[in-house]
Amino acid sequence: MANREYETQLMNLGCTTIVGTDEAGRGPIAGPLVVAAVVLPNDYVNVSINDSKKLTDKKRRELYSEIIKVALDYSVVIVSLEDIDRLNIYMASKEGMIRAINNLKINYDGILTDAMPIKGYNCPILPLIKGDEKSISIAAASILAKVTRDNIMLELDKKYPLYDFKNNKGYATKNHIKALEKYGVCEEHRKTFEPIFSIIKPKLDLT
Repeated sequence: MANREYETQLMNLGCTTIVGTDEAGRGPIAGPLVVAAVVLPNDYVNVSINDSKKLTDKKRRELYSEIIKVALDYSVVIVSLEDIDRLNIYMASKEGMIRAINNLKINYDGILTDAMPIKGYNCPILPLIKGDEKSISIAAASILAKVTRDNIMLELDKKYPLYDFKNNKGYATKNHIKALEKYGVCEEHRKTFEPIFSIIKPKLDLT
């Protein structure tokens, strides 16, 4: 369960304002990547805040409202399909985290990331493997990112109902793959991801 253990570690190093950052959407084959950065009060505790993937949609949305209400500052960044295909998903995630942190207006002096090493900041940075399960700040960022991305996919479902984005959120589920085989690729599919790349490659070879 996410807690304040790692925030406390940074506070013991002298940090007073700590950022947690995480992303949603690295695995899907469609839709954007969303990255969030959150600064929570140092005395804030909420045992319900956890890795967004382990929460129900209803609970995520309840916590989303709570987090944006109590946060000292937060930032949400949407990384486009073009940037994902240009950079690759790892570098797009890193760039998104840097953008989200840099968009914060508050002065921070400690950073916690979900397993992403980043540089260029004059403060301690702690990348945590499975950080969204360990740090309340990272978990809060994962919730903001996940709810934001889910809302985007619900809107894309209205535009592209054949792909059932409201239920698969762009992941390569069996029904999503069947829709790809039947209807082909739409504008919201990531062109460098499989099986999308293999579907469009014959067309690229002809150009």
